[in-house]
Amino acid sequence: MEKTLHQPLGGHEMPRFGGIATMLRLPHLPSPEGLDAAFVGVPLDIGTSLRAGTRFGPRGIRAESVMIRPYNMATGAAPFDSLSVADIGDVAINTFNLLDAVRIIEQAYDRILEHGVVPLTLGGDHTITLPILRAIKRKYGKVGLVHVDAHADVNDHMFGEKIAHGTTFRRAVEEGLLDCDRVVQIGLRAQGYTADDFNWSRRQGFRVVQAEECWHKSLEPLMAEVREKVDGGPVYLSFDIDGIDPAWAPGTGTPEVGGLTTIQAIEIIRGCHGLNLIGCDLVEVSPPYDTTGNTSLLGANLLYEMLCVLPGVVRR
Repeated sequence: MEKTLHQPLGGHEMPRFGGIATMLRLPHLPSPEGLDAAFVGVPLDIGTSLRAGTRFGPRGIRAESVMIRPYNMATGAAPFDSLSVADIGDVAINTFNLLDAVRIIEQAYDRILEHGVVPLTLGGDHTITLPILRAIKRKYGKVGLVHVDAHADVNDHMFGEKIAHGTTFRRAVEEGLLDCDRVVQIGLRAQGYTADDFNWSRRQGFRVVQAEECWHKSLEPLMAEVREKVDGGPVYLSFDIDGIDPAWAPGTGTPEVGGLTTIQAIEIIRGCHGLNLIGCDLVEVSPPYDTTGNTSLLGANLLYEMLCVLPGVVRR
């Protein structure tokens, strides 16, 4: 069957402040069938530990994505010339029960992955990555991981709960979802309760890149190291917006000073070009804490950059 190459609605066809707010103004389709990649929203925030509001993340990101044009002037990537991409809407989570929401997300991604689609997820708090990785494991086996975040998210529990936005990657290790020798965490910083907050990751074989290692420099050399570390199989990219300094991304639930710049964030994603990316997410955007919309705008642009580095995207 011939592939349908959907194009974002142009600014000369419909004013950018008009029309339905889909991601990148792409068509909204009820099913991922026939697509190469799909934008999916997961409006969850009941796994957060400080400021809620990420339930509005997918909507905010979509609204701020209207300015993004199809062609990447910096890299030459023309994703819509080679991949069939659309917005397939949101997962209808249970907003009153976190564990049931996790079950619903996992089942939704099982269905998405049945079609061979690469999911590009709009979060939602970081709890959502665990059920996504469970579905990914059933499809691809253990995966490598590029994880950008201010926090390692390897708590054993939070208030006695084993599943929350700060326990995601400990559960992922325990459940055998990750190829631990192919995991990198970038941007970790601030204070902890013990040295084990970061050292637990190191003991699993993760490469931990604390934020201080990134200060005042381009991250292109780091990404060459990252590619060498995580290559050799399928890779998942999980990007928490709080990995970026709150000066640029204040709209998040657990902000930490001393973080990455927006330029470094783009360098990280562009540095994933050539990896076998089989899924990506952008999480922890909380629009109520940024009335300018700039955090959502940044999230939208980073998701576009993720699309541009997927396998099969042509470069002009």
